[in-house]
Parts: sequence; C-alpha cells; structure tokens
Amino acid sequence: METSPFSSFYNINNISSSALEERRKLLESIRREAAAGGSLRKFAFGNTTTPTFQTIYALAQCTPDISEQKCSECLTGAFGVFGKYFYGSEGGLVDQPSCFFRFEVYPFYDPTTVTQLPSPPPITPPIHSPPPSTNTTNTSQGSKSSKSRTVIIIVVPIIASLVLVMFMGICLRVRKAKKKLRSNLIPGQDADEIGSAESLQFNFDTIRIATDDFSEANKLGQGGFGSVYKGRFFNGEEIAVKRLSVNSGQGDLEFKNEVLLVAKLQHRNLVRLLGFCLEGVERLLIYEFVPNASLDHIIFDPIKRAQLDWDRRYKIIVGITRGLIYLHEDSRLRIIHRDLKASNILIDEEMTPKISDFGMAKLFGVDQTQGNTSRIVGTYGYMAPEYAMHGHFSVKSDVYSFGVLVLEIVSGQKNNSFRHGENMEDLLSYAWKCWKEGTASNLIDPALTNGSRNEIMRCIHIGLLCVQENIADRLTMNAIVLMLNSYSVTLPVPSQPAFFRDSNVGSDMTLGWKNSSEVITTESDRSKSSSIKAHDVSLITEVYPR
Repeated sequence: METSPFSSFYNINNISSSALEERRKLLESIRREAAAGGSLRKFAFGNTTTPTFQTIYALAQCTPDISEQKCSECLTGAFGVFGKYFYGSEGGLVDQPSCFFRFEVYPFYDPTTVTQLPSPPPITPPIHSPPPSTNTTNTSQGSKSSKSRTVIIIVVPIIASLVLVMFMGICLRVRKAKKKLRSNLIPGQDADEIGSAESLQFNFDTIRIATDDFSEANKLGQGGFGSVYKGRFFNGEEIAVKRLSVNSGQGDLEFKNEVLLVAKLQHRNLVRLLGFCLEGVERLLIYEFVPNASLDHIIFDPIKRAQLDWDRRYKIIVGITRGLIYLHEDSRLRIIHRDLKASNILIDEEMTPKISDFGMAKLFGVDQTQGNTSRIVGTYGYMAPEYAMHGHFSVKSDVYSFGVLVLEIVSGQKNNSFRHGENMEDLLSYAWKCWKEGTASNLIDPALTNGSRNEIMRCIHIGLLCVQENIADRLTMNAIVLMLNSYSVTLPVPSQPAFFRDSNVGSDMTLGWKNSSEVITTESDRSKSSSIKAHDVSLITEVYPR
C-alpha cells in the first residue's frame, strides 16, 4: 500500500451542517464495501439523502492488489486528509497511489456503467487492402477521410500545445502564490522550513465546522488578542483553536511570531502546534487539546489546589525547568519566552506541564545573549525589573519569571495577593522577609501536608536565587536542573530580590486570597523608561480547561 504522493481537490461551496453525519455514514459504508472486494476489483459507490433533502453521491476504490485491511487503512487515511483540509465542502476527492474516493452533491458517475466490469477488447479481423475502384462515391468518401485526417493532425498538436501552456501557467501562478505566502508568513527561513510550515495550514471551513462555528459552548477562554475554542476533527481528534481578534492591531504580528517559533519546537514540556489558518482577516492557531486547564486555575483555587500534593508540584517545577532549558539551550535557536506565568503553563492528563503562548517570545541567534526593546509586553509581577523599566531582556528575564512561578507553586498564592488587615505585600517581599528571619516555612502552602520539607525548602531557596536584583547573580536553567536533581550541590546565599518593597508587615502575616495580577504593555523611550500602563494584552490571559 502506498499513500503518497497524494492530490486533493474540493468544491469551494459548503455543505449544510445537518448533512455531515449522513455523509460520514455514506463514506464509511462505501469504504467497507470497497475494502471487501475481491482480487479483480475493490470498488463501491452509493448515495444518501440528507435531512434537507439534498442528495450526496460518493465513490471509493482501491487497487485490487492490496488486501482488504490495507484498502480499509488507505481509505481511512484519505478520509483523514479530507477531514483536515475540506471537511465542510460540498464536494471533494483525494487521490493516492493505492486508493481513491470522491463525493459530490450531484451524480458524477453513471451507475449503469460503473457496475459492470470492462468488457474484453473485440478480436480484430485481418486487414486486407481493397481492390481499386472507380466508384466516385468511394473516392469522395476517401477524400473526406483524408481531409479529416489532415485536420486532426493539425488541430491535435495545437490543442496539446495550448493545454501544456495553460498547465505551465497554472504551475507558475501556484508557485508565485506559495512564494508570496512564504515571504509573508516566515521571512528569512530556508525552503525546507517554509514547506514544512505550509504543510501545517488548515482550511478555514474545516476549523469552523470542528468548533461548531466557534460557538459559545466551545469557548475555553478570552484573551487580549482573541478567544480560544475547543474543537473536534472528523476523526475524533480534539483540538484547541486560538482565534485572534479581527480588530487586534498586534494580532498579525503575534500570530506570525508564534507560527514561526512554535512550528519548529518539539518537546514534551511545550504545547504542540498542530497547524494554523490564514484566510482573509481570520488568523487561527490550532493546538493540541490539553484537558486539565492551565496551572493558575488549579494552584490558585482554594479547593482544586488540594489535588496538587508536593510530588505533583515538584514534577511541574521540574517539567517547566526542562521546557525552558530546551528554549534557552537545546532548540535550534535561543528563544526568550518573555511571558512565563501560571496561566501560560498548561497541565495535561498526566499532570505534565506544557509551556504555551509564544506570541511575545523573542528569537535569538545561538551566540546572542540579550536584547533591547521599546515595546514592553508581559505580566506585572512576573517581569524582571531590567525589562519592565528599560526594555532589556535575556535568558535571565525568563529565569526571574521562573523564580516567581516556583514561589507561587510552593505557596499556592499569587505573586501580589497577600493581605493582612490594612496592609498588603507582594510575594517576593514576604518570601524575602521570611528567609531573613529564618521562618521560610511560613511560605509553604498549608494544603501541603506531605512531601519532603527539605525538598520544599530547597525550592524556596532556588526561587529566591532566581529573582535576585543583580542579573549576573541569578541562576541559569542548567544550574537549576542540577540543584533540583542533586543535593550534593551547595546553594549560594540569595541576595535581596528585585522590586523588594520594605514594609512593616511582620513574618507572621497570614496569606490572603486576592487576584491583582495585571498584564501590561508600554511604548517607552529613555525619558519614560519607568512608566508602565496597565492593559490586557496577553495572547491568552485567561484559559479554561482545554
């Protein structure tokens, strides 16, 4: 059995949603019938009437040399191609070396002929030259036959030439369109990478049908750049679709950036990009569906956080560490995430963390270690001070965010949600005071009734080493992995965290529950480098289970 290369074509009109199930049943029926064919042919056709009284016709066949099972597998794969690219179309076909199927809303075959095996060619009698004749009628007929032969000899090459020219024109036009898409989508990439990215492009109608026309029932969350929807493909595969806002001024930029980055990233601790869609004003990103929501919907919920014992929290910390090492060191290019936070850590069914949302990420060359920007984007409380105030970012900016995230996982509290009477203090200030006074255990989430206290305290220590004000003093992700895996490594004494605010609140302060995290962005210059304005601009700032 061979499934490649394959070609596919589809009708640009869409079928009604009520007809989809009837068509699916028809295709499954002819698939089974074709696969069950004998050694002379594996072929089936049929039609069905939809609830809207529309008739759908379909035909499927395999080469007779393959087995019934292989025929079934081949047609199932062809159905998968159609489900990915033109599921909602009125008609379409997929042609593979070992199988073929087509469906339309009009009869495209003659049932009286397709049911019959082709007849063997007739036996041709020997050809004898007729004797010369003086009959004028025969002479006239011969003359006409000669003229017809001459016309055919002249016309056929002309038509063939025209067809060839038209075919070459179409090929050039398609190549030009692909070149334009390549330059617009991922400039500066080589041809192989561009072709790989193009192969991820989905048909818009396929995604529209998979999400039930982006219905509210399938909506998972709303962010500054758009909404996220749950969807299901024809083959049952679940997906999460990020639909960028049409009126989002930054949408196209973030969209192209995320496609450029995520399409090349493959790691178990990074969310997997399945594809994208560019059609008109629509910008869609299609991701794997992660069922257990984002970390913030678990760790900051007073009831759900009880599900996370220390072993699971430690597994999440280690997983995030490995994902960041891949971004910083092991991927083809060094990538700075710039928006690492609890809502951008998705949790799968095995409680494995997956870093998501690369719309604000920056791509570095292998030898590049830092950069500057006048466009500050990110979430207040997770942003390193050198980035928030001056636009300087590096791998140490992500390390800072990671340190805040570790302290949140240990405490079960948001980074700026501490309240005690009239006083309020952020997580870093509280953690630092507890550390100085030798009461760091006060930071531990009361819901953690088991687990190694030494391991928990070591994570608090590592978190404080990540958020130090001096950039050079912060750990690297490689050093963090070593410290998490080996107790023989001595941890240095941390210095005062960045953004530490002195307060008269004592270390016996209780932990409150108040959400005051803000997503911020600013266009800053040298004279306004410390001015930050609050806005909700994260690509997905609030994510529900997906």
